[in-house]
Amino acid sequence: MKYSKVYIAIFSIASLMLVSCEYDNFDAPTSTLSGRIVHEGSPVGVRTRGTRLELWEDGHILRTPMDVHISHDGLFSASLFDGTYKLVRKGEAPWLPQSTDTIVVTVQGHTQMDFPVTPYFTIQNDTYTSSGNTLQAQFTIRRVVPEANVSNVVLYVGRSILTDQNLFAQRVELPAGSIQLGQPTSISTELPASLAELDYVFVRIGVRSNLSGEYYYSQVQRFNLR
Repeated sequence: MKYSKVYIAIFSIASLMLVSCEYDNFDAPTSTLSGRIVHEGSPVGVRTRGTRLELWEDGHILRTPMDVHISHDGLFSASLFDGTYKLVRKGEAPWLPQSTDTIVVTVQGHTQMDFPVTPYFTIQNDTYTSSGNTLQAQFTIRRVVPEANVSNVVLYVGRSILTDQNLFAQRVELPAGSIQLGQPTSISTELPASLAELDYVFVRIGVRSNLSGEYYYSQVQRFNLR
């Protein structure tokens, strides 16, 4: 009886090793799906690893979605096998939910696509200037969704290109009541010594709608202080 138990244990271990080897021998995906989140042909700025997409493959035995994170500049990429997938917009995004939030895409080799969205607001013509330790931004907020109202607008200053609501060295907020939509708006901040002594900083503007917890961001810019 003891020997039987030993044989069973050895057989079980050997079986697990064979299964493990089979998984290890699976080919890695060699195709890619990459693209941009766009509005009117321009990439949409988002919070790094905040807003995301989900990728589903019909017929997959586990029906488990793959998270596709969107980079700060609105770009995304995933390594996949060739096949047909469903790309799904997720909630808590700075854009309007659509009647259908799913796009079917066929991946074959290196596949590229644009994923169109309708943001609540956009930021246009953002420019930055400095005088002494004062940094000033000028920009225009345009309403895209008529039902949306501005909750607040923020100027972010950071030490890296990953600058947003969660990753910043300094932020200054502009109340919604002081913003004239469609008109040039300015916001300024006094840089502390820890930032003013740098050769450059990274800057961007964020606008948040009352209909979403996520900000729509302008593209990150490197601003030279020297």
